[in-house]
Amino acid sequence: MTSTDTLPHRLFVAGEWRDGGGGTFADLNPATEEKLTDVAAASAEDVDAAVAAARAQLSGDWAALPGSQRGKILNRVAELIERDADTLARLEAMDVGKPLAQPSMLDIPNAARTFRHFAGWADKITGQVVPTDGYLGRPTHSYTRREPVGVIGAIIPWNTPLMIAAWKLAPALAAGNTVVVKPPEDAPLSILHLAALLQEAGLPDGVVSVLPGLGPVAGQALVDHPGVDKISFTGSPEVGRQIAMAAASSFKRITLELGGKSPQIILPDAELEAAVAGTAMGLFFNQGEVCAAGTRVLVHRSRYAEVVEALAAAAAQQVLGDPLDPATTMGALVNKKQQERVLGYIEKGRSEGARIVAGGSRPDGAGFFVQPTIFADVDNDMTIAREEIFGPVGSVIPFDEPEEAIRIANDTSYGLAATLWTRDVAAAHTLAAQVRAGAVGVNGWAPIDAALPWGGMKTSGIGRELGWSGILANTEEKVVTVVL
Repeated sequence: MTSTDTLPHRLFVAGEWRDGGGGTFADLNPATEEKLTDVAAASAEDVDAAVAAARAQLSGDWAALPGSQRGKILNRVAELIERDADTLARLEAMDVGKPLAQPSMLDIPNAARTFRHFAGWADKITGQVVPTDGYLGRPTHSYTRREPVGVIGAIIPWNTPLMIAAWKLAPALAAGNTVVVKPPEDAPLSILHLAALLQEAGLPDGVVSVLPGLGPVAGQALVDHPGVDKISFTGSPEVGRQIAMAAASSFKRITLELGGKSPQIILPDAELEAAVAGTAMGLFFNQGEVCAAGTRVLVHRSRYAEVVEALAAAAAQQVLGDPLDPATTMGALVNKKQQERVLGYIEKGRSEGARIVAGGSRPDGAGFFVQPTIFADVDNDMTIAREEIFGPVGSVIPFDEPEEAIRIANDTSYGLAATLWTRDVAAAHTLAAQVRAGAVGVNGWAPIDAALPWGGMKTSGIGRELGWSGILANTEEKVVTVVL
């Protein structure tokens, strides 16, 4: 799959594949810097067409489908994702730069699981009867309904595009919404393939449109469009702020997942081999381009030296290379801009006095690679401990008491995730309650599941996705009172 003839590259609008009004843009392979294909770029007029088709379906065939039928379609989507798992994994590996094993192991199965999970909710979205004292002396029958929000604009990041597209699409469709999807310009291919699967599964034309394009054009048109009722965005806090301000003018609903600077706390009683392996996964998985990456490693001083040494060894063991080579354990960053950003942070860490014990540069040759890098002797006030790097860079920080670890962990503008490594059940529950983060894993980094709500506090965003929270985020509650 290397040419525009074989790779998906056109807009999918109202059930039709078409060229974009905004011309095309080049989609590169991050590991080789070579062009994969030219992808159609949506214009504001394309967004208009997609939104119009989505609004029509709110009172069309889609609106008439009972929840059980929506559930059958979502189950079929899950089956088709599993059927095309190899193709989808290869598209993600080539497009994002991640080793093929990672989307095969996590992204693709999670996407299928998400559609299957919300297929089960589609016919179970109910309100409740609410007893009251009546109205002006007359009895009443009051109840609530959960109704679709309407047309949802879903803006997807480039690090795990298929999985996060599933997170946004599955609950929205289960609740009866329609969706216009803006894939990331750096990695649109797997979501374009998903569009074909949605059509094959029997989704009525117009319920979902997929519009690759440039953020300032297609993304902005989607955010500003008066026919869009909600924006669901995953990405940077800077763009999230812009979306929130734009949405405020028309009171659009928003869900924002905006990244993190997640702590991993290793207590003195932790099983060290498992803790180091899990911590390294939290640093280097997907080249560190993960919103929940555990980049601040807080280690009890009694174990500090051996953890630093073990993490340095884990970094040295990573094999950088072609994402499709089975020997590769870490791929390339998504583009040159991201590579330069990460290398800039590494230089900042050096200049502020942190000690590099592994990595610290880019390897020779083509591709947007950065060596897995471990800093020791980091102070939580350093830039590399404050700002989200979104690359394979870890900062190891010592602490003496659990209270100090919690203080350091919470001393951040972010609050998405955290990981605790301990064999003490009481300490696990106590510290999990004290960490200011939307999700806490104990003895396992980022144990995500479609049944579990996902989202953050503070700069990490607004709202939740997945689980029953995902249904609540995609419905409006209506009260009906009948005076008897």
